[in-house]
Amino acid sequence: MATFISVQSKKASDVDLAKPLCKFIQQTYPGGEAQAEHCRAAEELNKLRKSAVGRPLDKHESSLETLMRYYDQLCSIEPKFPFSENQICVTFTWKDAFDKGSLFGGSVKLALASLGYEKTCVLFNCGALASQIASEQNLDNDEGLKTAAKHYQFASGAFQHIKDTVLSALSREPTVDISPDTVGTLSLIMLAQAQEVFFLKATRDKMKDAIIAKLANQAADYYGDAFKQCQYKDTLPKYFYFQEVFPVLAAKHCIMQANAEYHQSILAKQQKKFGEEIGRLQHASDLVKTVASRYDEYISVKDLSDKINRALTAAKKDNDFIYHDRIPDLKDLDPIGKASLVKSTSVVVPISQKFTDLFEKMVPLAVQQSLTLYNQRKADLVNRSIAQMREATNLANGVLASLNLPAAIEDVSGDSVPQSILQKSKTVIEQGGIQTIDQLIKDLPELLQRNREILDESLRLLDEEEATDNDLRTKFKERWQRTPSSELYKPLRAEGANFRNVLDKAIQADGQVKERYQSHRDTISLLCKPEPELNAAIPSANPAKTMQGSEVVNVLRSLLASLDEVKKEREQLENDLKSVNFDMTSKFLTALAQDGAINEEAISVTELDRIYGSLTHKMQETLKKQDELLKNIQNAHQEFSKMKQSNNESNLREEVLKNLAVANDNFVELVANLKEGTKFYNELTEILLKFQNKCSDIVFARKTERDELLKDLQQSIAREPSAPSIPSLPAYQTAAAAGSKPAASTIPTPAPRTMLSGKPQPPARPPPPVISTANTLSTPLSTATGATASPTPPAGSSSPSTAPSQAQGPPYPTYPGYPGYCQMPMPVGYNPYTYGQYNMPYAPQMYQNPGQAPYPGPQQPGYPYPHPQPGYPYPQQ
Repeated sequence: MATFISVQSKKASDVDLAKPLCKFIQQTYPGGEAQAEHCRAAEELNKLRKSAVGRPLDKHESSLETLMRYYDQLCSIEPKFPFSENQICVTFTWKDAFDKGSLFGGSVKLALASLGYEKTCVLFNCGALASQIASEQNLDNDEGLKTAAKHYQFASGAFQHIKDTVLSALSREPTVDISPDTVGTLSLIMLAQAQEVFFLKATRDKMKDAIIAKLANQAADYYGDAFKQCQYKDTLPKYFYFQEVFPVLAAKHCIMQANAEYHQSILAKQQKKFGEEIGRLQHASDLVKTVASRYDEYISVKDLSDKINRALTAAKKDNDFIYHDRIPDLKDLDPIGKASLVKSTSVVVPISQKFTDLFEKMVPLAVQQSLTLYNQRKADLVNRSIAQMREATNLANGVLASLNLPAAIEDVSGDSVPQSILQKSKTVIEQGGIQTIDQLIKDLPELLQRNREILDESLRLLDEEEATDNDLRTKFKERWQRTPSSELYKPLRAEGANFRNVLDKAIQADGQVKERYQSHRDTISLLCKPEPELNAAIPSANPAKTMQGSEVVNVLRSLLASLDEVKKEREQLENDLKSVNFDMTSKFLTALAQDGAINEEAISVTELDRIYGSLTHKMQETLKKQDELLKNIQNAHQEFSKMKQSNNESNLREEVLKNLAVANDNFVELVANLKEGTKFYNELTEILLKFQNKCSDIVFARKTERDELLKDLQQSIAREPSAPSIPSLPAYQTAAAAGSKPAASTIPTPAPRTMLSGKPQPPARPPPPVISTANTLSTPLSTATGATASPTPPAGSSSPSTAPSQAQGPPYPTYPGYPGYCQMPMPVGYNPYTYGQYNMPYAPQMYQNPGQAPYPGPQQPGYPYPHPQPGYPYPQQ
C-alpha cells in the first residue's frame, strides 16, 4: 500500500551567467575592489547554477539545499539586474518534465529571456526533488515519517506558489508541466500524501480508532480531489493518464476510504453497534475488491483485504449467533468525520536555511543616485524644520529679554537679585563659566592645526610619488608603460581640495564665534560672579508700591510658563526629527524592478510626507501657539509697566537685568557652537586619517609597481646587445711563439679507438668539463719513445678562448615583458564625503548620514557652523 507518487525534475540547458553579468557590472559600476567583488559574485552564481541544475541531483537533502539556495539567489538578484531582451539578455531553456519526446522529434522545451521563468522552473525542481526525497524515506520509523511529511508539505507549497504566480512571471503560455492546472493538481497530490503519512504514524502509534478514521477519511478526500482534477482537466500531461499517477490516485482514494471504514467499524463495535460494524466492513471490503480488480498492478491490497475480511467474517458470525443486530444500508450510516494535520508550506524567501546573498553589498546605480537625492531632500526638510524651530526659540528669548522677563515680575522689591537671574547664574557657573569658553576657544587652533598637518602630509605623499613618476617617465619615455600618477590621483586631489575648502569654512566659523564672544564677554563674566557681587553690580530701585500678588503679575507668570512648555515641546520635536531613520533602498529597488525606472521625486516626496508629516504638523502648531503667547505677553507687560513707578534708577536696573538675561542666552549658544566646532574637528581628524591611509596605500602600491617595472626594464636593457659585433683578438694573442707548435685549435681531435690488449685495462676516467671545442687541446701520441701524451699543452703554446657573441649582462633571472600597468585597487573604507564633480576610479560605499544637507547650507540664526550634510561632518548637536 505504501506507494507514493514522486515528480520528475525538469532539465535545463547550460547558460553562462557570469559573462553577461560581469559585462553589465563593468559598464555600470566604477572600477575598483567593489566591481571586482561583484564580478566574483557573478562567477559564484554561475557555479551555483551548474551545481543546482546543470547535473542530475541525488535524492538527498543536501541537493535540495543547493537548489533552494539557487532559488533564493535568483530572488535576491531580480531587483538588482535588469534581465530582459534589451538589457541583460540571458535565454533560459527548460524541457517539459513529463514529455518523453518521440522518435521523430525531441521533447517539448521552452526558451525565454526571463528571470521569472528561471525562478519558476527552479522552484518546480525544488518541489519535485522534495517529493523524490520523501518517497525514499523509511516509513517504519518516526524519523522517516517526520521527514516525509515535511517534504511533501514543502512540495505542495512550492507547486501551489507556481500556480499562483506562473502566468504573471511569464510573457507567454507555459509548458504543460508548469501550467496552473498541472501544478495545482500536483499540490493536491503532495498534500494528500502528507496526510497519508500522518495516518500511517497514527496507526503505528496505535492512537484511538476514532482519530485514525478521521485522518484516513481526510486523506481519502484529498486523493478524491486530486483524482477529479485528473478526470476533468484535459490540459494535464498525458503522463498522468498513461503512467501510474491516475490509477494510483483512484486506488489511494478507495484504500483510504476503506481504512476509514475499517477503523470506524472498530469504534462501532466498542459502542455495541454490531450492525453498523458489519455495514462498514462490507463497504470497506467492496472498496478493497474494487482496487484489487482494477488497480492490482499498481498497488497491492492483499494485507488490507485479509484484515478486513477476517474482521467481517468474525463480526457476521457473532451477529448471526449472538446479537442479531440489523445491518443498516450504507446511505444510513453516519458520515465519518475529518481531521487534517497538514498544510502547504508557504514559499517565503529565503527558503534555504544556509542562504547568503552573493550580491548583498550591491545596489543598482539608479538606486544609489535616488538614495542620494532622497537623503538631500530629507536633510533639507530636517534642517529647515530645525532652523525654523531654533529661530522661533531665539525670537522668543529675544522678546523676553527685551521685556526683562521673567526677571521683571520677580524683581518687585528693587534691591535683590531676581530668582530667574540667580538660576541662570547658577547654571552658567555649573557649566564652568567664562573659563569653559576660554578653554574651548584655546583648543580650536590646536585641533585645526592637527587637521591641516594630516591633510598636508597626505598630499605630500602624492606629490612625491607623482614627481618620481614624472622623472622616470621623462627618462624612459615610451618604455614607462603605466598610468601617469597625475591622472590616477585626480580624484584624491579633488577630495583633498574639498577638505581644504571645509577647513577654510571652519576657520571663518571660528572667527565669527570669537567675535561674538568678545562682544558679550563682560556681561557673561558678570553673570559668573557670586550672588553678593552680582547684587552689588545691579543698580537698586525702590518702586512706589509693591506689586507682589497682583493680577497682572499672575497673568504674566502663567503666560511665561506656557511659553516654556512650548519651547520644551520644540526641543523634543527636534530630537524626534533627528532620530527618524528610514531605509529607502527597498522602495527604490521595488520601483526599479516593477517599472524599469525610478521616479525619485514622487516616491521621496510621498515617503517624506508619510514619515515626517505628523512631526512638521506639530511644529507648525507650536509656532502658532508661540505667536499667540508672545502677543499676550507683550500686552500684559504693557499693563505691568504702567503700574510700575518710572524713574531713572528703575530703568537702569531693568537694562542691566536685560543684559544679564541676554548674556545667559549668548553663553549657552557660544558653548554649543564651540562644542560643535570641537566635535567637528575631532570627526574630521578621523576622516582625514582615513584619507591619509588611502593616500599611503595607493602610494605604497605605486612604489611596489614602480620597483617591479624598473626591475623589468633593467633586465630588458641588460639583455640588449651593446654593439653590433665583437672585434677580433689582437695578432699577438693568436700568433704562436717562435719555434712553437702550431696553434692547438688547428690540431684535429683523433677519433676514439678500441684498445685490443690482453691486459685488463683500468676503468675510464670521467671526461673533464668541456668549456668549448675550440679550447680542447689534442696532443698526438709519441710512437717513437712509447711515452704517453702529456695532459698539459707544451710550453710556449697558446690556447685562445672563444669570445662570446654579444655582451653578457649580470646574472639576473629572466622575466617576461612588462604587461602594462593594472590600476591598483584603492582600499575601501568609510567615507562620508560624497562628491559628484568627478568620477572616482574606485567604488567606496558612500552613504550620507541621516538628517544631513548639501554643504554649504543656509547659515542658521546664531549658529555660525555649517549644518551637517553629506560630505561634511558638522554635527547638529
